[in-house]
Amino acid sequence: MKIKAYHLVILLVSVILGVMAAMQFKSSSEIIDANIERTEKMAEKVEAKKKEIEELKIKVDEMNLQLQEAAESPEMYALNQQLITYGILAGTVEVKGPGVKVLLSDSEEPLKPGQDPSFYVLHDVDILKVLNELKAAGAEAIAINDERVIATTDIRCGGPVIIVNKNKRLAAPFVIKAIGHPDTLYNSLMMKGGVVEQLKFWNIRVSVQKADEVIIPSYPRSIKLEARLGGSISG
Repeated sequence: MKIKAYHLVILLVSVILGVMAAMQFKSSSEIIDANIERTEKMAEKVEAKKKEIEELKIKVDEMNLQLQEAAESPEMYALNQQLITYGILAGTVEVKGPGVKVLLSDSEEPLKPGQDPSFYVLHDVDILKVLNELKAAGAEAIAINDERVIATTDIRCGGPVIIVNKNKRLAAPFVIKAIGHPDTLYNSLMMKGGVVEQLKFWNIRVSVQKADEVIIPSYPRSIKLEARLGGSISG
């Protein structure tokens, strides 16, 4: 009787352990299945993103090709050339090319009694005469002591110096550089009765040299214009 009860207890414990093991196995299987399903979904998302990235790369390559073709088109080349030309004329870019260099210095002649010393020093009007002659001869870019001369440049006397572009104070000697056809610029300054001859009359020291390459810096400040278009633009 005792042996049968013992067997019954063992059987009951075994059944309980078996049920617990089965439940544990089922729970573990469900967790594993859930992890596998989550991993598969993540893998699908990763593959979808990879595909999306590849498609975007293809679109970027196509757009770069279109942009390159547009940049190399005759219309774009002409537009770039116009922008370069406008930049040179506006003074917003540094330029170099053939031209002339003009050196101007005050006279070193000793004054005679009663002579006005102002006749023998350079004034703003003297600089303006040289600049106007160079512009009339086709100068494409001009600088005074490396200060770029643009359409709005003003030159005026400020005591012993000249003031250029409203606040740049320059003192003699003045070095004027101009880009253009060297022979044309040189001949316009040196012609009989021209600006150089007039300055030399007062013993102002003038030197004009042709140059194969002249470097003229860009205008160093921002350009502000008050003018606005007065009418509408029709296509």
